[in-house]
Amino acid sequence: MKKILILSATSRSNLKLAKEIAALAPTGVEVEIQVLEDIDLPLYSPKVEADGVPAAALALSQSLQSVGAFILVAPEYNGSIPPVVNNAIAWISRCSKEWRASFSDKFAAVATMSGGGGHKVVQAMRTQLEHLGTTVHSHGLVCTSQKGLNPDSAKKIMSDLTKWIS
Repeated sequence: MKKILILSATSRSNLKLAKEIAALAPTGVEVEIQVLEDIDLPLYSPKVEADGVPAAALALSQSLQSVGAFILVAPEYNGSIPPVVNNAIAWISRCSKEWRASFSDKFAAVATMSGGGGHKVVQAMRTQLEHLGTTVHSHGLVCTSQKGLNPDSAKKIMSDLTKWIS
């Protein structure tokens, strides 16, 4: 069975959006949602890392490695990516010498439920994920309190991700 992981940065409106997207998965696709905020990783620093990589970071890295595609859902935070996402990526990059397997040769989509425009976070997430070796879908899902999820767009993205993964 094909599997897509949806990572929600937060446990409120972005988790709600993640669940709406997951509900539109094609038949035969398993979708798992993980909330980065709930993982509660300590703030990455070399000093904290000296005590070892947290088990939660290792588990998150393994979750990403076990899927061919993922969707990152995060709010725009001061015109960019929220700290919880950057922190998770920082920890993943310290998990092992093979940490890039969490991102390289993966397919992804990005989405946001933001109070403002949301376009800046979509672009920032795309840039960061592509830097890490991920192929990011050309269309992001930008939602606000005034503009909800377009189900047709979300279905198309889910369908494309499903086709791309083996």
